[in-house]
Formats: sequence, C-alpha cells, structure tokens
Amino acid sequence: MPKLIDAGTNLKIITASGVGYDHIDIDYAKQKGIVVANCPKSVLVPTAEMTFALLLATVRRLHFYDKNIRQGKWVNVSKPENMGTGLQGKILGIYGMGRIGSEVAKYAQVFGMKVIYHNRHQLASEVEKAEHVSYVDFDTLVKTSDVITLHAPALPSTTGVFNSKTFKQMKKTAYIINAARGQLINQDDLISALKNGEIAGAGLDVYETEPQVPQALCELDNVVLAPHAGTGTLEARTETAKEASRNLISYLCDHKALNQVNE
Repeated sequence: MPKLIDAGTNLKIITASGVGYDHIDIDYAKQKGIVVANCPKSVLVPTAEMTFALLLATVRRLHFYDKNIRQGKWVNVSKPENMGTGLQGKILGIYGMGRIGSEVAKYAQVFGMKVIYHNRHQLASEVEKAEHVSYVDFDTLVKTSDVITLHAPALPSTTGVFNSKTFKQMKKTAYIINAARGQLINQDDLISALKNGEIAGAGLDVYETEPQVPQALCELDNVVLAPHAGTGTLEARTETAKEASRNLISYLCDHKALNQVNE
C-alpha cells in the first residue's frame, strides 16, 4: 500500500468504497498528509440483509436441499438428520454491535429471537433497552448462542478470535455466520469443527485469503458460501458511489471528508 500511495504524487484523499478500510495503510497516509474516508451508511442495510440471508439459508439447510434436488434426489425431511433448525425462541449472539450488528438484531427479533451481544464497549443502558439487546462477555456469547453473527473489523485483537478453542465451547447445534472479515475466523479450525460436528454449520461471505476458498469448505454440506457479495446489489453500489462522491466533495470544499477515519 505505501508504494501505491507514493505513486499518487498529488494524492490528497482516499475513500474506501465500503465501511472496511483495513486494506488501506491509514497511518502511512496520515504521515503523507492524505485523508482517508469510508462509506459506512450505504453498506449498512445490504450487509445486514446478506448476513440474515446466510443465516436463514444455513439454519434451514437450503444448500443441502438445493444440491440434492439438482442431482435428482428427493430429501426425506422426516428424518431428523435431514431437518433444519427454526429460529423462534433461539438466541442470536452478535459479535461487534455497531450499525450493522444493530440492524441484524432488528431482523432477528422479527423472527422471535433473543439477542445478546459482545462488543469492545457496552452500549448505554437506554440504547440496550430501546434495541432489546443484552451485553454478555465473550465466553458467555460463545457458549450460549444458537447462532453467532460477526460484525467486527479485522484488527490484531480480533484476528482468529473464532478458533479451535472457541468452536469447542459452542453448542454442537450452533451456527456461525460471517459477512464481516474473513480474518476473524481461523479457517482451518472452522473446517475441522464442521467436519467433526463440533458446530452445526456456517454461512460465509468472506474468507481469510480472498478470492481463494479452500476446497475442503466447498465440499461440506453444512456450509453456505458467497463471494463477498454483501454489498453486491445495484442499489448498494449506487449509494456507495454517491457516499464516496460526497466524501470527495466535502474534502474539496472544506478540507475534511464527511466520514474521515484518520483525523
């Protein structure tokens, strides 16, 4: 990234086309006097939608059913081993309770789920009450949740936070959904946990090293996979372009981007 930044001899501002900016060396940009901004508003709803789409597809085993139907096989869903899982009365654990996590919480409550969350900072009590969510420590989130959704950035403190130890603590009937950053999950450990029945399934829109997806993941029936498509809608891309443009216009007019991240 420093080489790319250095190549822009008259570069003044970089705006990420999304909420994540871990692919930008913001410290180096700041040293060079370059503003870095992101676009958190335009990706909020589409990413939350993708998270919940993965959640539903995973717990209701749509990939497994779809694959068998296409192969000319009729799955007998009267057999327990072929059944999916319902959401009403289940516990959703949200890891990273920012804007996207809050949006996912709303969707979950429509389906009758109880929502708990873990975050670097606990929300104010009035916010928790308004959003009908409860703060728990990380271990409680892992051990208690029926479904865990991830919404944290990729940081040294969050990289690989879901690993072999974590999966062993989860319920064997639990699912994990990740439409945030692939680095949050140790992918090899996840594959082992899925193969060994330590957890019930996973829905993934992101991976450790994109665009490479391990063949071992692709061969599993209890995983739903997507190609980092969380913001892959016409509406989202249009709004992101507008939000990025507003960052640029704001900088050109006031020397400060609307969503500046390296002040």
